[in-house]
Amino acid sequence: MASNQEALESLRWKKFPVLNDGFVCLVDVMGSDDSIVQAARVSYGEGTKSVSDDRTLIRYLMRHRHTTPFEMAEIKLLIRIPMDAWRQWIRHRTASVNEYSTRYSVAIDSAQTTEPDAWRKQATSNRQGSAGYFEQSVGEELTKAERQFQADARALYEKRVELGVAREQARKDLPLATYTQAYWKCDLHNLFHFLALRMEEHAQLEIREYATIIGEEIVKPLFPCAYEAFVDYRLQSESLSRLEQEVIARLASTKKIPASLDDFMSCGDPSWQGLTRCRERDEALAKLVKMGLVKE
Repeated sequence: MASNQEALESLRWKKFPVLNDGFVCLVDVMGSDDSIVQAARVSYGEGTKSVSDDRTLIRYLMRHRHTTPFEMAEIKLLIRIPMDAWRQWIRHRTASVNEYSTRYSVAIDSAQTTEPDAWRKQATSNRQGSAGYFEQSVGEELTKAERQFQADARALYEKRVELGVAREQARKDLPLATYTQAYWKCDLHNLFHFLALRMEEHAQLEIREYATIIGEEIVKPLFPCAYEAFVDYRLQSESLSRLEQEVIARLASTKKIPASLDDFMSCGDPSWQGLTRCRERDEALAKLVKMGLVKE
């Protein structure tokens, strides 16, 4: 397996733009796919090399959730990101972080802006998500108000700094759209956990754009086998609970696959019966529809 030195040199300090003024760039990396298989084989020596090639072993490790070998590789990134998205990012605590400090330095003079056609509506089925977009005329009003608010907030901040107000206090009314920068170092196992959550279609769009670039543009070329296994067994896979497996078995016994919605409801778990709203049931239905076992 290649050392990926060529990929590393082509990626290091290359800035991948995100949103209107953000970016992600690779600072350094420790390890490669080789590091993962090397760590896995230390438990039982070189004898397995003849019967299991590196790709097969990496896929086995990912499939069976052997996480420690993936912790033997690390990636360090420099990111520029709006503070509201950074709040979500920093919840992933299994990383080393050093962030730009607005206590010591003047805040970055840049904020995330929203184009008129990019204002999303609040989802009715998910209190933490969005669904659909506002019409252009409403979007233009929202964008105009956003630009004015950001300009006023920045002017207020700069006036405070000019007057000699302590930076740690002058910053308190800056909007969450203000960009911050940070170095972020994470081992590959925990990075995959971050990507699994933040590349997922229900993640907030802004942080999903960062995660997708990290996964596709940085991790994939540096760890091709590990990333392939991650996509196959984590990002694009489905897990089935005991209840969901039992529903599938009951549907199969009726020999009505693909089943109708009524068939699914009648074969559902007893705990789901009679409920007007049941998120567990709805998520099970979505999985079975995706697999072609139920037709809506």
